[in-house]
Amino acid sequence: MGSLGVDFVSPNEEMEMEFDSSVFPPFKLSQIRASIPKHCWVKNPWRSLSYVLRDIIIVFALVTMAIFIDNWKFWPIYWILQGTMFWAIFVLGHDWRISHKTHHQNHGNVEADESWVPMPEKIYKELDFATKFFRFKIPFPLLAYPIYLITRSPGKKGSHFNPYSDLFQPNERKCVVTSTLCWTLMAALLFYLRNVVGSLQLLKLYGVPYMIFVMWLDFVTYLHHHGHEEKLPWYRGKEWSYLRGGLTTIDRDYGVFNNIHHDIGTHVIHHLFPQIPHYHLIEATKAAKPILGKYYREPKKSGLIPIHLVENLVNSMKQDHYVSDNGEIVYYKTDPKLFNFSGKKDE
Repeated sequence: MGSLGVDFVSPNEEMEMEFDSSVFPPFKLSQIRASIPKHCWVKNPWRSLSYVLRDIIIVFALVTMAIFIDNWKFWPIYWILQGTMFWAIFVLGHDWRISHKTHHQNHGNVEADESWVPMPEKIYKELDFATKFFRFKIPFPLLAYPIYLITRSPGKKGSHFNPYSDLFQPNERKCVVTSTLCWTLMAALLFYLRNVVGSLQLLKLYGVPYMIFVMWLDFVTYLHHHGHEEKLPWYRGKEWSYLRGGLTTIDRDYGVFNNIHHDIGTHVIHHLFPQIPHYHLIEATKAAKPILGKYYREPKKSGLIPIHLVENLVNSMKQDHYVSDNGEIVYYKTDPKLFNFSGKKDE
């Protein structure tokens, strides 16, 4: 400590404190894999199915309670609980989806990623104000998932319901047809239930929980790739690799919801090795952290409810608008004119 009571940092110490997350990591994917205990890779079908059964039982129990109680003091509680359970079931099966597999295989790649991928500056500046407003003004981005399924993200063509979409390979078309058929049958079932129980009752039992589920999906998916305290790199061209892209993923602590939605917050290891069952992710992450070093960003500890993550979401939506058209290592830039935002200028 200096004579004026100020702590001084030597140049060497300052260099040690600085960390550039875009630098190619000094370890290989195989080293991370080797650090994870062998039993973490083992899938137990019965244990896996037990989580599915647990979630389904809770869903039906909540429906039964809502119908039996049928009180407006209880409905908001039901909507939050049921929407969260819809999300929990989605987490268990989401890696089966073709487009999500594409997201995992190309994470962190500006040109090929599929989930909340950054827009190049040229595409961003071609958007009308309404599109920008609904994409970046909360709460609208939290309701984006159904629109994304139909039209994908700006700058990308096709639809998840079209087997001939650019999103799919020719050998995947049968799966897309099957998926679209299932969606159609679900829509027909909902139409039938509307005639049986009425529009209002169906909205209360299914419609509102579905919207809560969509908000969970967009909220969690976004925050696992955006909103960190330091700007994280995105890659294109030769600078991208599966390992570097996966290391831009962010772990989050969701408090009481960690167990409910099957520890999806342990997202770094989930992205690098999606074949690891969710019930081994925490142990696998703990084992891999010594190898990852500073490339692993310890999530901020949450209270019972992860209210702290709202700030991350809001700040990111205000600042993370587009990336440069040039360069193979890029960072989000801010449009200072959007919403009259007066924060940092583009760097």
